[in-house]
Amino acid sequence: MWAFVAKALLAGVMIAAIAEVGRRLPTMAALIASLPLVSILGMIFLWHARPDAENMAVHAQSTFWFVLPSLPMFLLIPMMLRQGFSFWVALAAGCALTLVLYLAMVQFGPRIGIRF
Repeated sequence: MWAFVAKALLAGVMIAAIAEVGRRLPTMAALIASLPLVSILGMIFLWHARPDAENMAVHAQSTFWFVLPSLPMFLLIPMMLRQGFSFWVALAAGCALTLVLYLAMVQFGPRIGIRF
């Protein structure tokens, strides 16, 4: 239980730090947010729980394939904001696009040889 709480607190601190930096230096906050810190910590925690090379290889490769469908969101949101859409509408549209692209990846990825 304590390990779970520690992991949750660490993730919360990372998000809070990004938000605080972003108030003064939005580009720096974007750089910090783009670092795969959550993925790295997740791999460390997973390795600690199950030190299996093949399991880790599958996890890391699957993470790569699931990051790709999330990237268009980071183009759609600023485009919509610059066209006058509210933040919440742009965010919802970006999340919806990402969900659709995740579903497409799960549906069509294996058909083109992508293994998760």
